[in-house]
Amino acid sequence: MTPINLLMLALPVLLAVAFLTLAERKVLGYMQLRKGPNIVGPAGLLQPIADGLKLFIKESIQPSTASKSMFIITPILALSLALILWTPMPMPMPMLNINLSILFILAMSSLAVYSVLGSGWASNSKYALIGALRAVAQTISYEVTLGLIILCTVLLVGGYTLYNFLYTQENMWLIIPTWPLATMWFISTLAETNRAPFDLTEGESELVSGFNVEYAGGPFALFFLAEYSNILLMNTLSTILFLAPTYHPLSPTSTSTNLMIKTMLLASLFLWVRASYPRFRYDQLMHLVWKNFLPVVLPMTLLYISIPITISGLPPQT
Repeated sequence: MTPINLLMLALPVLLAVAFLTLAERKVLGYMQLRKGPNIVGPAGLLQPIADGLKLFIKESIQPSTASKSMFIITPILALSLALILWTPMPMPMPMLNINLSILFILAMSSLAVYSVLGSGWASNSKYALIGALRAVAQTISYEVTLGLIILCTVLLVGGYTLYNFLYTQENMWLIIPTWPLATMWFISTLAETNRAPFDLTEGESELVSGFNVEYAGGPFALFFLAEYSNILLMNTLSTILFLAPTYHPLSPTSTSTNLMIKTMLLASLFLWVRASYPRFRYDQLMHLVWKNFLPVVLPMTLLYISIPITISGLPPQT
């Protein structure tokens, strides 16, 4: 993969992240009967650029007791993993075309836990460490549900390649026969990306921003970019798994436009949830996945494994 290809991948993602932050502030503002950003540029459109410049020219403060190398490496690791996760996504052509693209995404998203844990440990602050431990427990717990739901969908479409989901859903979206799985998937992606009402790792009222409390300036901006990149990635993956557009080899642009519109609608739903629901207690967060989601997902997974039914016409991969 050449540096030009990497740049062509990273720049659109970072640009989308910048304007997602603007959209979030605008949507939350109008939902709370206020304007939101409207000063910098026409209708506030240059606000993300101003915020980025402010963060990157700000002095980066490092605690004297922090582990210096780990403190610097973890924000870079977080953003690098967030960008690498986009490489197998068919938009319309993947940068990395591999047969086991679903497993690649699962494996790489699991590594993101290390950046959060490393940042909390390296900060040498009790609030940062508690936030990091919360993030690790929350991410690992919800990845169990996410992995089992992905296994169910893989058994339905008969393969681990993301293109299988595009071919399979030509006549019917997968959300129609599997709406309980799709609902649990959406709620789990909220928890996986640390979004409200599951933002316990960054709880301002008790942890003063959690694992990134000691970060300022550029390193904080890298964590911020990684978090919003993961939000867009999860919504894109949700669209491909359950609401995939029909793939037209002769017109890939229409496929990507359809994918983009559905991803934007799901991202808007993320913002709506943030504006509507208060934060959960931590025990409620863990109770939801272990006592509610897992007892439902496990029998469904065993059912799909014992009775292999594909709706793609391809033989199931076991």
